[in-house]
Amino acid sequence: MGADHLMAGNSQRRGRSAGAGKKTATTGTGGKNRRSLAGRGATPPASARPHHPAYRKAQASAARQDNRARAQRRSEESPELLLGRNPVLEALRAQIPATALYVVTGDTSRGGTDERIAESVQLAADRGLPLLEVGKAEFDRMSDGALHQGIGLMVPPYDYAHPDDLLDIARNSGRAPLLVALDGVTDPRNLGAIIRSAAAFDAHGVVVPQRRAVGMTGSAWRTSAGAAARLKVARATNLSRTLASYQDQGLLTVGLAADGDMSIHDYSGFADPVALVVGAEGAGLSRLVREHCDVVVSIPIARDTESLNVSVAAGIALFAAATARR
Repeated sequence: MGADHLMAGNSQRRGRSAGAGKKTATTGTGGKNRRSLAGRGATPPASARPHHPAYRKAQASAARQDNRARAQRRSEESPELLLGRNPVLEALRAQIPATALYVVTGDTSRGGTDERIAESVQLAADRGLPLLEVGKAEFDRMSDGALHQGIGLMVPPYDYAHPDDLLDIARNSGRAPLLVALDGVTDPRNLGAIIRSAAAFDAHGVVVPQRRAVGMTGSAWRTSAGAAARLKVARATNLSRTLASYQDQGLLTVGLAADGDMSIHDYSGFADPVALVVGAEGAGLSRLVREHCDVVVSIPIARDTESLNVSVAAGIALFAAATARR
């Protein structure tokens, strides 16, 4: 009898143990709990799903952009070797800052020294720049295998101003401030051309963003045709905040875009303190920068023309500002 009682007790325990882990049905759920019925929301895009190929592609693209940005910052923070006979000669004629001129030993062109190299050597000597002769193999290594034509000019990193420095320059000029802010311009030739126009039409300085934009490279120096030596270029950590600061100090921020609020011919505020904001090639003004513009103006063009080059558009707007100030 004791054994029968013990067996019965074991059976009861087994029954309780087997049933203890089961979930009981809840009224109105069809036997399922509420969490299993709750929706998961909208399906995220493929680029946001870690196991989707589009996600890996997006991550790789972002990494490449970051690497390019870091490489660009490193190159702008270190001396640049400007290569080629025409670029070097043009740079020396434009009086861009330089620390040394490199010439490959015994470099000749069709029986004699190239006239461009001879003039470059003379211009460097007139400025007191060191003339360094190097072997071709060594210069190939210095130029990372790029075409150098036997000559190179070492250009130091550009000494950027602070955006507030441009306002001080404007106040000391006795004229209403006229600044140019560039939103993501990436071509150094466009930057140099805009600086040249800004200097020609009496602007007080140019502001470029620290990220996702080109800085003062040797190519930008050369394209400015010496104007970069007369006009300060400032670098802004955050362009939107810089524009907000200019607004607080009494400047009107005037954006330039193909879909502007009004034609540039109808805008009458260029005689006032102005920061002219020019967008990137193709992309135009970014959303945040555009939100910090008091007004956005456009340049009327023929319907058959898709758009103007950014440096050409900036030059037209600067001419309009200069005309209004006379």
